[in-house]
Amino acid sequence: MPQERVTMRKIREMLRLAWACAQSRQSIATSCGVAKTTVTKTIARARAAGLSWPLPPLDDEALERLLYPIVLHHSVRALPQPDWPFLHDELVSRKNLTLMLLWQEYKEQQPDGYQYSYFCDLYRHWHKRLDLSLRQEHRAGEKLFVDYCGQTLPIVDPTTGEIHEAQVFVAVLGASNFTYAEATPSQSLPDWIGSHVRTFAFLGAVPKAVVPDNLKSGVTKPCRYEPEINASYAEMAAHYGTAIVPARVRRPKDKAKVEVGVQIVQRFILAGLRHRTFFSLAEANAAIRERLELLNNRPFRKLPGSRLSRFLELDCPALFPLPVAAYEYAEWKKARVHIDYHVDFDGHYYSVPHRLRGEQVDVRATESTVECFHKGNRVASHARSRIKGKPTTCDEHMPKVHREYAEWSPQRLIAWAATIGESTARVVTDILERRTYPEHGFRSCMGILSLAKRFDKQRLEAACQRALFIKGVSYKSIKSILENNLDQKPLPHQPQLFPVAHDNIRGTTYYQ
Repeated sequence: MPQERVTMRKIREMLRLAWACAQSRQSIATSCGVAKTTVTKTIARARAAGLSWPLPPLDDEALERLLYPIVLHHSVRALPQPDWPFLHDELVSRKNLTLMLLWQEYKEQQPDGYQYSYFCDLYRHWHKRLDLSLRQEHRAGEKLFVDYCGQTLPIVDPTTGEIHEAQVFVAVLGASNFTYAEATPSQSLPDWIGSHVRTFAFLGAVPKAVVPDNLKSGVTKPCRYEPEINASYAEMAAHYGTAIVPARVRRPKDKAKVEVGVQIVQRFILAGLRHRTFFSLAEANAAIRERLELLNNRPFRKLPGSRLSRFLELDCPALFPLPVAAYEYAEWKKARVHIDYHVDFDGHYYSVPHRLRGEQVDVRATESTVECFHKGNRVASHARSRIKGKPTTCDEHMPKVHREYAEWSPQRLIAWAATIGESTARVVTDILERRTYPEHGFRSCMGILSLAKRFDKQRLEAACQRALFIKGVSYKSIKSILENNLDQKPLPHQPQLFPVAHDNIRGTTYYQ
């Protein structure tokens, strides 16, 4: 495996972004949460292996053997650089904190790091560049910047009068400043991805890259250098053929376009709707769409045209076309296969092939289906169920023994017993009728019927006849009769009572 233990899913994503989306090495590294050198080495290995896009239908193990046939030795790393932005924030935000104390903490983590004097020189050299800002150049159709407004939009429940604060999602294209906004119930993952889907539908096309903030719905593990993209968010990007390039942590200038866009939406759209009361999200979004149309058609003050005209002129021709079908939201999670070859998702249990017991699988769930993947291969697919605590099991996932047991029913057991004899059928029927739930007697009946293999059917029928006579209808009783050869002895005769004529015996007519 590669030195950074990059997953095969990330390797496929790196190759897709490099060959299908023509992204730069840095953009791929940021989107996939890996080092730039890892991207370069991965692409070089793929080329050396003779691969191209689209990749051949290989599973993860085959692709790994193709890309990494040998184990590489770890190379000597350069002296680690301190996290200057974090140290600067600590120094500014906390009282009585000095560079000496920060250096001592740095040395505890990096004993072979810089000495104090050079540490201070490096910090001062870094600090001189804080006031510099790079003017970003936005190419047509390249980036879409997305974020939420700090201001919310109140929605009133018409029945209870309760007020719910709706979140306002904003998206701005880099080259034309073409803007989209909508209100959503929350900033959760389904609402976050749903806003992206509706944004792409509003644009009628897809940009080459999306630049979000490091909110939890989009980025699982925020990091200045290697953020980890949420699996559902990454799947949505792959569906639309775009790349996710999160802004650096605590670096709002990386997405200055949407920061300004948020300010404009709050001042032009939300402020313009301040006197209106909304009783549903649909009503609020209809009003936002009206104000949004005015915003995109409003002429620029210092530039010719408007957001809409520049969008049609610059961004629209350079954007990717929409896929045939819109992305259906899917939630991903990792799950361990239980001993009963089922995995738990949202309180319901779904079966996978029994050979995967104890293995870890990836579960992908949409509104209608639940799919399980093992090493990149889909191993199970079920209709999604909302019933808590119940299983959904496919017969082909069960071992042969379990499959045969699941096929048994009271009627089938009685029919099998009837092929041996009438007494055997009566014994099985009696055992099943004595149980509150017939299934509780299956094992006892199966044990009795299996005695026909050890003994013959005639002896089992005779043993069942004796068990009925002595009222000892159970597996242990019938087994004991057979082992002690009591089935081969004649049944004792019951005494017969004959009518006796006597003067003291009155007949039935006496009392009439």
